[in-house]
Amino acid sequence: MRKLLLLTALLLTASPAAAQWLDLPLKNVPLLPDGRPNLKAPTPMTRDGKPDLSGVWWVPFVSPEADVPGAVPKYLLNLASDLKPGEVVMLPWAQAFIKEQIASFGKNHPVSRCLPPGVPLSYTTPVPFKIVQTPELVVMLYEYSNSFRQVFVDGRTLPADPLPTWVGYSVGRWEGDVLVVETTGFNDRTWLDGVGHPHTEALRITERYRRQDIAHMSIQITIDDPKTYVKPWTTTIATELFTRTDVMEYVCAENLPSVSPSTPQRP
Repeated sequence: MRKLLLLTALLLTASPAAAQWLDLPLKNVPLLPDGRPNLKAPTPMTRDGKPDLSGVWWVPFVSPEADVPGAVPKYLLNLASDLKPGEVVMLPWAQAFIKEQIASFGKNHPVSRCLPPGVPLSYTTPVPFKIVQTPELVVMLYEYSNSFRQVFVDGRTLPADPLPTWVGYSVGRWEGDVLVVETTGFNDRTWLDGVGHPHTEALRITERYRRQDIAHMSIQITIDDPKTYVKPWTTTIATELFTRTDVMEYVCAENLPSVSPSTPQRP
């Protein structure tokens, strides 16, 4: 457990401080008579009758040993933390890889060198991400890596041979009140979480976004990589709406003295 906590601390050093977040109340959140946000209000809908996923979201801190809020961001640490033994079956090379990373306290984690965290690590960190929804395009803005994803919901299909990138190529479709996002075209330079669940360029991720009410949204994540795992595996994370903040600029390298530029002397 000590190794996992140290690994978590390493990852969080690359995260912006919560105290820096902006105090910007959202205008589309209904209020109670006492002025507080009504967090049990129904899911807002778009003009075309779809659930509106727009907003600033985050995954709250939850202990990996018990559901105690405020302890450790368990999905940042281990995406499969809610699953039973045997539900995530790795090929031998992947088993050896994750064992090595835990033993080394995750010192080789890509984010420790300010590389993009990829998906789903961009939103399992305890840092806000923003969804902007239009009828044909859903944009996700990740504060953690100062990066973005485009999810095309205009009927196009996934490309046959996409150029590998950090966040892949995403297309979406609506199944009732659930936005289903299929993503391929990942490079193999990211980890799925802190302990080091790896993947190859064969990775395919299916996400199912469902907004239960105005303040709560679940994301079901299916990992399918036949070059890393014996079978696909699925987990579900819960996110909550931030009602008084927005994503802000965050430059990881500013926290690394070895790569941070010096400040010039000014008259």
